[in-house]
Amino acid sequence: MAPVTGAPPATKYRMKPIGIYHFWFAAALAALALAGCGDPPAGRFQGYIEGEYVFIAAPLGGALTNLAVARGDTVQAGQLLFALERESEASALRQAEENVALSQAQLEDLQKGRRPTEIASLAAQLERARANLALAETEFARRQKLRDGGAEVISAEELDSARGTRDADQAQVSQLNSDLETARLGAREDAIRAAQANVEAQTAAAAKARWAFEQKCQFAPADAAVHDILYRQGEWVDAGKPVVVLLPPANLKVRFFVPETELAKIKIGEAVSVAFDGAAKNYSATVNYLSTQPEFTPPVLYNRENRAKLVFMVEAKFAPADAIALRPGQPVDVDVEPR
Repeated sequence: MAPVTGAPPATKYRMKPIGIYHFWFAAALAALALAGCGDPPAGRFQGYIEGEYVFIAAPLGGALTNLAVARGDTVQAGQLLFALERESEASALRQAEENVALSQAQLEDLQKGRRPTEIASLAAQLERARANLALAETEFARRQKLRDGGAEVISAEELDSARGTRDADQAQVSQLNSDLETARLGAREDAIRAAQANVEAQTAAAAKARWAFEQKCQFAPADAAVHDILYRQGEWVDAGKPVVVLLPPANLKVRFFVPETELAKIKIGEAVSVAFDGAAKNYSATVNYLSTQPEFTPPVLYNRENRAKLVFMVEAKFAPADAIALRPGQPVDVDVEPR
């Protein structure tokens, strides 16, 4: 597929240390030096400076609205690098936060029970029902006494009517008691659990919307130099495409090549001294990697003499303060310091 108009060449997006492109040039210089000057002193090896670049990209696409750095700048950890258009993400975040507030209010309403005035009304109805019950019990007791006296002053139907009124009033008191307790308790437990689950779901949706909103702005993960800018302000950036290329000082290292006969003399954690043309001093580095497989040296010249020489690649890291003075691709001489 053809690249978008205005986008940089596709080769700029290859996620590999750019310093490796200097390898062939440095190796050719090393081969010429070997051919013209003879063997280097014992314990000295040839190599080059390598940089591991950090490609800063946003996981979401959008128009580049703010390019906050330029090539060659030095940035601090947490400094804004670039921002993409994020109006739609801002709207989605506002809606998600409103949904959280709504679901939380619904949960609190279910947990509160009825309003105080509604509870007071039920309490008043209960008191009235209790008063009616007391009157009905008194009337029933009086009629029961008249009926049991034997004079048959009242009929059995009148006694049954008084008993029915008392029982009805008793049932009403029981009902209002239950209604009042229910009003004070709030909603059912299953309804409250459902409301709580809705709050959690809306909170998760808001967190996702906030993440999308925040990802449209990218910040420096560490102190670094801005090696390259791959887009210009106003251009469309696809999701995952790097916009800024950083080179933290901690990502600079020296690569040098050691013959198999000398490999046993170099250990992980050992200090080496690195020098290059024009340097005011030698720089110290610490060996952190020894290749497990040999290779021909130099890799760009395949004559019989060179094919007979196999070397192992060694890498050593610099202190950040020293790494600032180094540049990827520099040919260097590495001296193994005596232990």
